[in-house]
Amino acid sequence: MKKAPLPRILLTILLLGMAHVPYVSADNHVQPDIAQIQSHLWFLSHDLLEGRETGSIGHEFASLYIAAEMKKYGLVPAGDNGSYFQRVKFRQAFLDQASPRLDILSGDERISLSYPKDFTMGPGVVRTEDNVTAPLVFVGYGIVAPELQHDDYADVDVTGKIVVNLAGKPASFPSEEGAHFASGSQKQKYAVERGAIGVITITTPSNEKVRPYQNLLNYLHTPRVRWLQEDGTPASVYPQLKGGAYLSLHAAERLFKTSPVPLQDIYQMLEQGRVPSGFDLPVSVTLHRKSEHKSIQSPNVVGILPGSDPVLKDEYVVYSAHSDHIGLAKTVKQDNINNGAMDNASGTSVMLETARMFSQLPQAPKRSLLFVAVTGEEKGLLGADYFARNPTVPEGSMVANVNLDMPILTYEFADVIAFGASHSDMKKSVEQAAARYDISLSPDPWPQQALFTRSDHYAFVKQGIPAVFLVPGLQSADPEVDGSKVFGEFISTHYHKPSDQFDLPFNWRAAEKFTQVNFEIGRTLADQSERSQWNEGDFFGETFAK
Repeated sequence: MKKAPLPRILLTILLLGMAHVPYVSADNHVQPDIAQIQSHLWFLSHDLLEGRETGSIGHEFASLYIAAEMKKYGLVPAGDNGSYFQRVKFRQAFLDQASPRLDILSGDERISLSYPKDFTMGPGVVRTEDNVTAPLVFVGYGIVAPELQHDDYADVDVTGKIVVNLAGKPASFPSEEGAHFASGSQKQKYAVERGAIGVITITTPSNEKVRPYQNLLNYLHTPRVRWLQEDGTPASVYPQLKGGAYLSLHAAERLFKTSPVPLQDIYQMLEQGRVPSGFDLPVSVTLHRKSEHKSIQSPNVVGILPGSDPVLKDEYVVYSAHSDHIGLAKTVKQDNINNGAMDNASGTSVMLETARMFSQLPQAPKRSLLFVAVTGEEKGLLGADYFARNPTVPEGSMVANVNLDMPILTYEFADVIAFGASHSDMKKSVEQAAARYDISLSPDPWPQQALFTRSDHYAFVKQGIPAVFLVPGLQSADPEVDGSKVFGEFISTHYHKPSDQFDLPFNWRAAEKFTQVNFEIGRTLADQSERSQWNEGDFFGETFAK
């Protein structure tokens, strides 16, 4: 899209001043208003917001718009100091591209790897300069999972050393649980708990087929972002780690040149489904980097529809949707604005219309409803993580989360997918709600992608709150339309690209239907007699529920 000539502030004032028309049937059965969804989506994906980058003025405008809508619906402010805004402070870390160094020290020989041809390195969030030299220890995948009888640190001492781990996880691990154990943050945690001071990750032949090393070069200039705690230090980082790197296949071979176990033997073990044991590598490594730090802030927007039951109103069903996107593309093309219409203006618009619908009911549901438009999703689920760990409602009062992230609304669907539903009794609640509109609940069609761990709901899961990530399913109501193909075309053509904008072929009947189902799920969760519960023995419930 070309930039519109209207000044930003004028357009914002005009849109915020639009009249709101209730849309309730004669029998008090509330219905979605397509025009409302369209107007939200149009504004939130407009060029003048410049892609709603976390910390940008465009995202501030989006947040102001969301807060104004919440106020219009009579939601109670649930941010800081009686406002709708929960301000989150962040640290951005940028890598000095001339600074990365990785030297392999073997006896009197020093081998310097080439950045970024041989290795990549992220910026340091804790310090502006990191420099460490230490011996290496190979630790397999670098995972400790007693629930799966797996410990890559067994029989190795990594105190004061740099660990070398394989990318990914064992093939035998369940997809979602494996995604948890194999995440970068968890691998760092395992290393730090055992005294390591650095982490080097090496790719594998199988990993290269899925995430080629070459693709990582597209993110060399991407800052690392973390939210700041009250004392000004970044959360979810490990100051003990003084360096880290990710190596290509060729660089890994050089690192293992004098290894007691040849790297090719290790790769062969992986192909056979075996997990290599750890051992000391007869080399040391020097890691060095310089980083620049910047401070930004960005709001979560939070509103409450109080419940009607004198007891259950103190429990909250949480709706979440991320309002941020990825901002401006680094391109010479005329259109460099990543508008994020589907990702996630669509989810935010559905959440706002859901809030409006609840506000029009003659009587509110028994439990209170908490609506949270979170920032920083594109930076690592940061706004949701901040809110879940610093809730503006009493600790333990959030009983369920329904997350809306990038619903593909270009075809009329006949089913919905609720990632994570199989982990709690929310599955039954979602099935009952969807069935009222002749919509079925389908199982996760991509279990290998572990999508349950990859959106904002997972921040709530990590605080012990049952959650689902709701999207339209792949079954189309029109037999001439292949929902799976439509979804795949969006991902390959528009995802995280400037073409994800309002002129996509939105199917407004699909938007209406998805909003209706989303509303009904929330009402079911809010009115049922018992709060949502994890399934007995479920890994995520056992791991995170307090």
